[in-house]
Amino acid sequence: MRWWAGVGMVAGAVVLAACGETAGGTAGDGTAEGPSGSPSASVTVPSAGSCAAGHAEVTVAPGDAPRRELCVRPGTVLSLVLEPRIDDKRWTGARSSAPAFAVASGWRLDADGTAHASLRCAGTRGGTTVVTVTAKAPDVAGAARVAFTLDVSVVPYPTRG
Repeated sequence: MRWWAGVGMVAGAVVLAACGETAGGTAGDGTAEGPSGSPSASVTVPSAGSCAAGHAEVTVAPGDAPRRELCVRPGTVLSLVLEPRIDDKRWTGARSSAPAFAVASGWRLDADGTAHASLRCAGTRGGTTVVTVTAKAPDVAGAARVAFTLDVSVVPYPTRG
């Protein structure tokens, strides 16, 4: 076996092992826990396996970690709920680095500043994508900056041989 094949197998095992956890771990009820063990953000994960399947919702509140990880099964619809920011910036949009694995299919900004993004994960393929959400002050010129990042791993269902 070549050395790079072994590295790929180890990296794959690490991704699969991490599928059941978000940043900070998960509580028994499927909500993400912060470093102190108290719930800091809501991640609704169905109990069918270690990766979210069907529908998953990630809620981002002010003060939450700016980067998280999530493992999903193919075909999962991911809903991002971004609560209003406490600074002068507003959420401006969500973008996937690899639309072949997760494509942003909806964006809505409520009057109170809450943003909603919808992403559909690949139907059969597995891979990773980085979903970035940008924010910007509405009265300042210039490009919006990344304010939240979600690393999504799409892991196919196991096949029987």
